[in-house]
Amino acid sequence: MATSIVDVSHFHHTPFYCEENVYLLCKKLCSDGIANAEGSDLFVVFISNEKKQIPLWNQKSSTRADGIILWDYHVICIQINQGGGPPLVWDLDSSLPFPSPLPSYVSETIRPSFQLFSDYNRLFRVVHAPMFLRCFASDRRHMKDSDGNWNREPPPHEPIVAEDGTVHNLSEYVNISVADAITDDSISSVKDAVFTQKHGVVIKENQLEELFTQISLQ
Repeated sequence: MATSIVDVSHFHHTPFYCEENVYLLCKKLCSDGIANAEGSDLFVVFISNEKKQIPLWNQKSSTRADGIILWDYHVICIQINQGGGPPLVWDLDSSLPFPSPLPSYVSETIRPSFQLFSDYNRLFRVVHAPMFLRCFASDRRHMKDSDGNWNREPPPHEPIVAEDGTVHNLSEYVNISVADAITDDSISSVKDAVFTQKHGVVIKENQLEELFTQISLQ
């Protein structure tokens, strides 16, 4: 289990393709022995909302001193610490230590104490990594304009195809609404669903740390 800072340059990163970056990140964490071989201690987390505008701080792409940027969606990996410590956040686009303990990541990147307009409230889709690695697919169609030209240069590797042959289902993960989110009193009852549901569970930002506390206790 990794508890020290890791060199982020050891991991693949293509700007604006965070979902593929995290897919490859999970695979490398497993193959390098930083995570369990099958990724059972890893969770892929999509951050978005109905308006596709979520503010996150301490992001490398920002031009501001505080690192704030407004993403349409973002994807990170959270690793539970089976040794009893706090979960770790692997965010390839963050200027924070890599990885960062979840409490400090929430404090510095999510900044829940910062009052936002409701249009900017963030929702989190938490998917167990082994499920994500089997089911996720992207042919990158979302990064092309109406004439088929790339809006952003694609990664050098082949597009990701799911085990069942699906070639694109990114929208199934990115499209998140408040109606999808679990209610405040049901965190403990849905923690098992994270491990069995293809698209995981959707929670609000004030439920993120509680959910991973519940998962870590399993």
